[in-house]
Amino acid sequence: MSVPHALLALLSEGPKYGLRLQNEFESRTGEVWPLNVGQVYTTLQRLERDGLVETDGDGERSQKRYRITSAGARELAGWLRTPPELVPPPRDELVIKVLVALQIPGIDIHQILQVHRRHAIEVMQRYTRIKADAARDDVPLALVADAELFRLEAIVRWLDAADVRLKQRTPVTPAEVADAPLEPTRTMEVTQ
Repeated sequence: MSVPHALLALLSEGPKYGLRLQNEFESRTGEVWPLNVGQVYTTLQRLERDGLVETDGDGERSQKRYRITSAGARELAGWLRTPPELVPPPRDELVIKVLVALQIPGIDIHQILQVHRRHAIEVMQRYTRIKADAARDDVPLALVADAELFRLEAIVRWLDAADVRLKQRTPVTPAEVADAPLEPTRTMEVTQ
């Protein structure tokens, strides 16, 4: 989540005070990502330093109204049109846990996968309830819930695929691991 760009988007509607920006940020993101008012003002200071916003006074920060500059509008437009970097894969704690668990003797990897699968499904059920209980016109909350449901569904699918793949592998004994030559570190390259 790019807080600076979200604040620029809110300011593109017109000048606003920091506290109002905080409230609007939270309400427009389905109140899923709380934002500390101190973070708002720190971000606004950086945006002002970079010439992307300006204020209408020199008073206390809570008394300043901020507005987007033409440079800020260009920055926002560029950010909105630039796809996020999707490669290399982000560092995913769940993937790391599974890879680490594979190396620990006596760990039942299938049990580990099922624990995480159950948890992901429970979280999916919570988001489904949140979406069902939301007001019909609460589009930001519905979009956030949908995004999380799709993300969680992908996690469950990956856990299922990992479980199948690991059930199909040939077991390796600890002696074979100790005697195996070290391989160079591999990196995954994704081409488009």
